[in-house]
Amino acid sequence: MDTIIVRIYESVMNGLQEETSTAIQAAINAGFDPVEILNQGMIGAMTEVGRLYECGEYFIPEMLVAARAMQTGLGILKPHLAQADHKPAGKVVLGTVKGDLHDIGKNLVGMMLEGAGFDVVDLGNDVSPDKFMVSIINYQPDILAMSALLTTTMLDMKTTIDVIKANGLRNRVKIIIGGAPITEDYAVQIGADGYSPDASRATSLARSLMGI
Repeated sequence: MDTIIVRIYESVMNGLQEETSTAIQAAINAGFDPVEILNQGMIGAMTEVGRLYECGEYFIPEMLVAARAMQTGLGILKPHLAQADHKPAGKVVLGTVKGDLHDIGKNLVGMMLEGAGFDVVDLGNDVSPDKFMVSIINYQPDILAMSALLTTTMLDMKTTIDVIKANGLRNRVKIIIGGAPITEDYAVQIGADGYSPDASRATSLARSLMGI
């Protein structure tokens, strides 16, 4: 791996936003392929961050600062990826369900998905079933991701899936869910396509649903 790509990789791994931006700009100025910068420098780093988290060597604060460094660098890289006609790994719409104002976990999932090369549309929190349903029409995502932190709001996940089914859209999107009270059994019960207990494994789940 080239020295400057290693520099990008390590700056993302260590959550160094300014260093990440500087290294990416230097790589662009040196004529590096934007796709190589993304895949080897940034996605490679975030994949390793996810592995370290699952091994218990990284924790949420380390994962969060790495994701923020990646997002900062991605802001510089995106225009160059567009020029290179780079295709994202897939498109994900995500949001926290109606009645639930918690968004830290949802935000981290979004950042980790971006770090894995997905195009992410964040609907925010307190998202109604109808808004989730309309987002499928408007954004045509491959995956719809719903989060809930409260047992009282997790029930709205089923309502949302029911609304999506009632409008004939269920076969157009994969649905994944997560959050503190959510379990694999609940995902099966309400007809979701998958469940993840944390942001790292949400990324792995999304990649597996896209066949990556």
